[in-house]
Amino acid sequence: MNNHDILVLYYSRYGATKELARLIAEGIEAVPGVNARIRTVPAVSTVCEASEPSVPVDGAPYVEYSDLKDCIGLALGSPTRFGNMASPMKYFWDGSSSEWMSGSLIGKPACVFTSTGSMHGGQESTLLTMMIPLLHHGMMVLGLPYSEPDLMSSTSGGSPYGVTHHAHADGRAPISPEEARLAKAQGKRLALTALKLIS
Repeated sequence: MNNHDILVLYYSRYGATKELARLIAEGIEAVPGVNARIRTVPAVSTVCEASEPSVPVDGAPYVEYSDLKDCIGLALGSPTRFGNMASPMKYFWDGSSSEWMSGSLIGKPACVFTSTGSMHGGQESTLLTMMIPLLHHGMMVLGLPYSEPDLMSSTSGGSPYGVTHHAHADGRAPISPEEARLAKAQGKRLALTALKLIS
């Protein structure tokens, strides 16, 4: 059986969103026939001469627009910046007009995830705003159903719009067991949906 790739694309400053991405990828790869292709985006700078190296020093490789075309589904994650996705992720999507014109993402399933420094730091608004470019690309956005019992019991993160994490002000709070289970469940749901859509 040929394996199909689901793109797990994230930006992470202090590591919490990166850890959510890893857990979502684990859920994806629990489904036979599916691989998680983990990618990140480079930071942006207000200094025009500043640039990131072409290959990250550590962690996931940088995403290429061809990764969008090649995937059968997408998990998109970013930390919250004033209730919105971080500028490096927004910058990536702002440059995706060729993919929009070719329709390379139309009909593919997607989900979103985020991490915040405070419980009321814009988790749900960040998830909702990350959905907007995906909808413009014609993707089918998946949430997390309340059949996941951790949505009702979690006191740290979790949302029907997508998995979340409360990292605290220093960004160092570990992923809670409920958050981890929700992340894996979201990845598995995305993979199962993607396979149904291509069958």
